[in-house]
Amino acid sequence: MKVKICGIKTVEAASHAVGNGADALGFVFAESKRRITVLQAQQIISDLPAHVWKVGVFVNEGAATVEKIAETVGLTHIQLHGDEVPEDYRSIGLPLIKAVSVKSPGDLEKITEIKADYILLDSPPAEYRGGNGSSFEWDLASALGKSNKTVILAGGLDSANVSKAIAKVNPLMVDVSSGVETNGEKDPVKIKRFIHNAKKSGEE
Repeated sequence: MKVKICGIKTVEAASHAVGNGADALGFVFAESKRRITVLQAQQIISDLPAHVWKVGVFVNEGAATVEKIAETVGLTHIQLHGDEVPEDYRSIGLPLIKAVSVKSPGDLEKITEIKADYILLDSPPAEYRGGNGSSFEWDLASALGKSNKTVILAGGLDSANVSKAIAKVNPLMVDVSSGVETNGEKDPVKIKRFIHNAKKSGEE
């Protein structure tokens, strides 16, 4: 089971996550309490191992801007978390992750039309697109996860519920942000526990 820790803002949080087995780190360049500057992301990413995914999270940002940021900071994947059409970003040349808000079975039916490398299933947006700490009904995605090996599961995950979520959805990767925070900051203990529980669940 692969694990993505999203909303990384510091070198310390990044190195702790990677040291405990994180496969991917997310850097938010959209309006969010976890928004990071290009310079901050560049400094963090420059020290990361090559095998770790460096995912830039964008919401309705133009392809030219996304490409410039990706090249400047060293992103390996682009996460589109708004109303984007992935084909418009294909020329950037990096794998695309398209976020889908899940409220009903109909939301999942639309996924077959999305031409992205990975599909990220998230809870419906609240104040921000993603990172709101609420989950959706995992049973809705059960069949999709078992048949589609490009599913990334996000939305309200934490160390206590990640095993149950993995068992229900069987995703390629789980994605957490607020579930490993204390008072809005990444918590080393919670990161370690989440990664451990997710990896252990993937082996069962």
